[in-house]
Amino acid sequence: MKFKAPKWLAAAPVAAVLAITLSACGGGTSASSSPTDALKGADQQSTDKYTTASVTPLDKIDTSKLGLITPGVIKVGTLSDAPPNIYIDNKGNFTGYDNELLRAMAAKLGLKVEFASTKFQSLLAQVANKQFDMGSSSISTTDARRQTVGFTNGYDFGYMAIVTKQGATVKSFDDLKQGVRIGVVQGTVQDDFVTNTLKLDPVRFPDYNTVYANVKSGQIDAWVAPSQQAEGAVKPGDGTTIAQKKVNTQNFTAYAVAKGNQPLIDALNSALDAVIADGTWSKLTAQWYPDRPTLKEQTPDGWKPGSKAVQVPAAK
Repeated sequence: MKFKAPKWLAAAPVAAVLAITLSACGGGTSASSSPTDALKGADQQSTDKYTTASVTPLDKIDTSKLGLITPGVIKVGTLSDAPPNIYIDNKGNFTGYDNELLRAMAAKLGLKVEFASTKFQSLLAQVANKQFDMGSSSISTTDARRQTVGFTNGYDFGYMAIVTKQGATVKSFDDLKQGVRIGVVQGTVQDDFVTNTLKLDPVRFPDYNTVYANVKSGQIDAWVAPSQQAEGAVKPGDGTTIAQKKVNTQNFTAYAVAKGNQPLIDALNSALDAVIADGTWSKLTAQWYPDRPTLKEQTPDGWKPGSKAVQVPAAK
């Protein structure tokens, strides 16, 4: 698979591209003891039980009752180093797909957004304790995380990828078997998938930079990775390739909000539907994900963002 570098890659510092934290596309807590098939959505899509049937009309949202730390301002905890989703650009601005989408949503509500950098390991607790009004960090909405925070409707799905050296015998997820040295970043949903679904014992690494270096050196045979981070790491001339990608739509990506703050969740869901309906979501998705230029790539396997009622227009 050839990698077409998106615009953010040319502008982002090399350290920001490679030193990705545990958050993006589903990183976080340690691997669960109960199986979670993170790729089930790739083959069998079912209606998500957490997606709302509809949303409150925007003109019925009372922004004075959203429980914000500072009235009129959404204080957001996010990351600084996980492009293309959440990062600080070379001008010192918080940006990325997740954050630009959130800015568009806040504009629909007439609210300002104030970002602050944090670590993913702390983010959900900080949202739960109301240090932030919400978290923006490509958060995969697992049932375990729903015990700590509430979530909006989904705005993104993920791909899981296999990264290998060029010419490796591992070509697909079906090749991940006993005897294959599989690398994962500790605590991610990829760790959970390999450990609890495949019932294999992966080699666990502290960060994406280190696991990728071990693929390049041949110390491991394959890296099971979030696709966005895989594409940010694999570069022409590295001698590596993305052997396979599979859609993970089972646990959508959403913004985190304190569990007791339903008014803010409802308001964000209304704003999300609004930016989907007017084409902003499709435009931003095509901009930040060059491999998703059309509606077909943006809504795979029947998945779609927002409530069940909103219609997604074709990308322009």
